[in-house]
Amino acid sequence: MPVRHAEAVWNGLFREGEGTMSFGSGAYEGRYSAASRFEEGAGTNPEELLGAAHAGCFSMAFALGLERAGFKPERVHTTADVHIERGESGFSITRIDLKTRARVPGIDRETFLQQAQAAKEGCPVSRLFKGAEITLEAELES
Repeated sequence: MPVRHAEAVWNGLFREGEGTMSFGSGAYEGRYSAASRFEEGAGTNPEELLGAAHAGCFSMAFALGLERAGFKPERVHTTADVHIERGESGFSITRIDLKTRARVPGIDRETFLQQAQAAKEGCPVSRLFKGAEITLEAELES
């Protein structure tokens, strides 16, 4: 399986600094800052990118599950609202609200809901949020 690459560069102190995040494919590069993450400042933030990844992963998993169940989805549209909150031990992502709408001819409501639930539980990004090993390599530049 392929390994996907992304990177981030941060310049300066936390409050005054800013950075960029980019995808290895070249499909995206965007600015981010403390203001874009914890206020309503211009730019993106890690939570927004996680939300896009989760919505995209869920939509694909849902389409695949529907197809395997014998249905032909015409369209799956999913949004993800990622909640970050400050707690006693720092900031945490506390909740992700997925909302999906799909056009699937010939499916009944119960089957649709079962397939949606299975996609929520089975997509790799949903699984990641249940816990994952994190490794680190750190190099200090002089």
